[in-house]
Amino acid sequence: MNALEVKDLSKSFGKLKAVDKVSFNVPEGSIFGLIGRNGAGKTTTIRMMMNIYLPDEGEVLLKGVKVGQEFKNRVGYLPEERGLYKKMKVLDTIMYFANLKGKSGKDVQKKAEEYLKKFELYDRRLSKIEDLSKGNQQKVQFIATVLHSPDFIILDEPFSGLDPVNTNLLKDIILELKREGKVIIFSTHLMEFAEKLCDHICMIDKGKVILQGSLSEIKSRFAKRNVSITHQGDVSFLNEVQFVEKVEYFGNSIGVKLKAESDSDNLLKLLIEKGVKIKKFDANDISLHEIFLQLAGNELEEKERSGGFYV
Repeated sequence: MNALEVKDLSKSFGKLKAVDKVSFNVPEGSIFGLIGRNGAGKTTTIRMMMNIYLPDEGEVLLKGVKVGQEFKNRVGYLPEERGLYKKMKVLDTIMYFANLKGKSGKDVQKKAEEYLKKFELYDRRLSKIEDLSKGNQQKVQFIATVLHSPDFIILDEPFSGLDPVNTNLLKDIILELKREGKVIIFSTHLMEFAEKLCDHICMIDKGKVILQGSLSEIKSRFAKRNVSITHQGDVSFLNEVQFVEKVEYFGNSIGVKLKAESDSDNLLKLLIEKGVKIKKFDANDISLHEIFLQLAGNELEEKERSGGFYV
């Protein structure tokens, strides 16, 4: 069952068509990724979902009914730009945003302090926002987003400014919120985060949907004839191998597109013969990053662009 339906959203700014008939469904109890390169139209789409921008066309439905104030009351929204009052103290800021959502009292403050301890910010609870690093400001804003226990959590580039430790902590909290039954929608241009977290995705490029559906089904579809390899040694010779269609390089790992699935054994044999040390060899496996490069890294046929790919 779908918790939210986005239907044919479009938005132009002057001559620029920022979002062009974007449609997708967000299933109940899922983590949904709105993904694409910077400037693809993700933030504009989210702002229309939140009624910050009025769409030129289209609508957003909450269980079949056009969204209104009820939806806003049930949403926690983390914008891409920080919206904190720099002169306010950390705990005061969090409690202020909770009050705006109708939450106050000792229980709410206790919950706020628990979140501050999780994010190792409890000792900074009386500090002014302006005295925090950008990463710590992002953590404060995230706490303010979820403290009132919203049913829907919309996060626009939530990992921005976070170091690896806090990125992992935020990931764990997002998964915990999902287990509590929250519907989580987040946008990102970083495919590895979407791949680790999302159940469903919608990929946008130049304002249009180019791919959407269950992440597992999408990967299964695109993984045919693809091999993911983590290695040590020079593999540049693969560019000249007859049964190799394409190679994508990612430092010490590569994605190899073969001309036939049956060539995976030949590929492994060749790598060993060339003295390449293989740490991981996954046939019929592909990363979301590679899928994105396939679709958005090349100019698509206009027919494909208007219809998109659906799984």
